Amino acid sequence: MEPPMEPSGGEQEPGAVRLLDLPWEDVLLPHVLNRVPLRQLLRLQSVSRAFRALVQLHLAGLRRFDAAQVGPQIPRAAFSLLLRDAEGLQVLLLAPCHEWLSDEDLVPVLARNPQLRSVALAGCGQLSRRALGALAEGCPRLQRLSLAHCDWVDGLALRGLVDRCRALEELDLTACRQLKDEAIVYLAQKRGAGLRSLSLAVNANVGDAAVQELARNCPELEHLDLTGCLRVGSDGVRTLAEYCPALRSLRVRHCHHVAEPSLSRLRKRGVDIDVEPPLHQALVLLQDMAGFAPFVNLQV
Repeated sequence: MEPPMEPSGGEQEPGAVRLLDLPWEDVLLPHVLNRVPLRQLLRLQSVSRAFRALVQLHLAGLRRFDAAQVGPQIPRAAFSLLLRDAEGLQVLLLAPCHEWLSDEDLVPVLARNPQLRSVALAGCGQLSRRALGALAEGCPRLQRLSLAHCDWVDGLALRGLVDRCRALEELDLTACRQLKDEAIVYLAQKRGAGLRSLSLAVNANVGDAAVQELARNCPELEHLDLTGCLRVGSDGVRTLAEYCPALRSLRVRHCHHVAEPSLSRLRKRGVDIDVEPPLHQALVLLQDMAGFAPFVNLQV
């Protein structure tokens, strides 16, 4: 694309080359604008009509959009402007939009970008099943999805996602407290074979029934976060040890019904577990006591 002609507003030295005189698609887009943060692109658009056209051309070809690059709280107007022409996005990270992002804002973006493979909607509490339905319907290649702290996600919404997104590998359902064992069992049975990472943290409705079904259906599972799942116990962990040979990390902090014997088999395999063995905890406590009470005789 040739740059549009625009008055320079001043005399140009003979032989001088302006930035916009360089080839846009061969030089400026791949080698210059790709290195400019999104926040600066917003400012660059206001310089001139030619710069606005250049930035819009760049934004139309975006493959990755991370709202955090704009700022901790991206305005709705900036979101609409930046993604107005984007049709090839593969990564969409929208956590900084959590205070205002609605179905009306998100659904058109999803409809224009069927190639999306990774989407983060953590904390976006203004969304609804409609947004998740549009994601499932329009983005069948989705591999990674974060719905952490989206308390509107229920079993029905999850079923629709699971039925359509057959490439799903990583799913963050932290604090999605409407989800119960039945929904997780459905997830395991439908998509367990390809699932590699799953977070069910901070959900007291998830128990051993869900964990055992995950274990039996997810042989490639590498990371599982059960932090604060108060109904999960040793039975579920023992099933993980038996059926999940690929497991690399397990988070069970605040799972008070998980006992050390059920974790020991995983420890022997080198699985990273966020709860220290009882002996280590006792030694740490003893060291703390010794530090605060130096005159206590610890010798037996």
